[in-house]
Amino acid sequence: MSEIERSRQKLRTGFTTGTCATAASKAALVSIISKTKVESIIVSLPKDKKITINIASCEFNEKKSRCSVIKDGGDDPDVTHGAEIFADLEITDNIGQIEIDGGDGVGRVTKPGLGLDVGSAAINPTPKKMIIQNLMEIGNNVLQKHGIRIVIFVPGGKEIGTKTDNPRLGIIGGISILGTTGIVIPYSTASFAASIRQILDVNVAMGNDTVVLTTGGRSEDFARKEIKLADHGFVQMGDFSGYTIQQCAKKSIRKVHVAGFIGKLTKIAMGVKQTHVKGSKVDMEFMARIAENCSANSEAVSDIKKANTARHVQEIIIKNEIGGFFTSICKHAYEQMSKQSENRVEIDVILFDFDGSILGRYP
Repeated sequence: MSEIERSRQKLRTGFTTGTCATAASKAALVSIISKTKVESIIVSLPKDKKITINIASCEFNEKKSRCSVIKDGGDDPDVTHGAEIFADLEITDNIGQIEIDGGDGVGRVTKPGLGLDVGSAAINPTPKKMIIQNLMEIGNNVLQKHGIRIVIFVPGGKEIGTKTDNPRLGIIGGISILGTTGIVIPYSTASFAASIRQILDVNVAMGNDTVVLTTGGRSEDFARKEIKLADHGFVQMGDFSGYTIQQCAKKSIRKVHVAGFIGKLTKIAMGVKQTHVKGSKVDMEFMARIAENCSANSEAVSDIKKANTARHVQEIIIKNEIGGFFTSICKHAYEQMSKQSENRVEIDVILFDFDGSILGRYP
């Protein structure tokens, strides 16, 4: 078992926005059928799992109801944590039909490539299936004579949506109703990988064959000043450089600009594909060898071997005016990512200093 997996065992899981929407929808139907206020509900998740969700509010009459659930992301850092997700349910005359739409605070799709129709609410296929499945479990008698219409809405969702990747994906006006398992796993590698694939899919669907991969928000800000692309052309790969470049090759992205700072780019240059993994610390011996190849004097090489951080090495290189070092880091990173993409992607590597100036670039 990896260190990451062990650490996750100590963290509290949560549930997705899709599970919230499902629970609120199911509670809304139960309240009409039972003519009682619902305080908690059992939700059927994908893969035959179940979870009990508390209902935050519940109002109903004979044909309409409104219930809500407070999103609980567990110990996962999630901007939707604490959001109240509502379901308005109405009994309609469309016999046997379950209609699902998004209201205020749920985003609308404006770009292709997300597996959703342009113009539709940003409610992903799995949450829709969950809602339908859960309503059918209890609502067969209702559906024999009537239909059901569900509208999911999220107060404050528009503001929350601006803090997510939604704007660059072309989802405007709110959050997405997401989830593939219904459960939020803290620090989920799978969810991060899914977000990378999703934004690459948007680029392909928009006819773009060039993207910028950055290690975070700050390097993205600097990259935007150098490279002019639409918002969705900038992909924060975080620590998953190997996976991201492999996905670029798989999805036939033609050119990739890779931008970052010395620490992460050095790890990539060392051949580390997942740069956050414990044990993948920057190797000062590796950096010292590069400095030697750039004709650094013995004192500078010794200082690099004893350096505390990659940033410290950067200061030593600049102080000793060791020419070619930063370009060499970029070259090694270029070679590693080219290998990981099986040379199917044209790659350009840019190393920024912490003020946004370019220290090195290759080729």
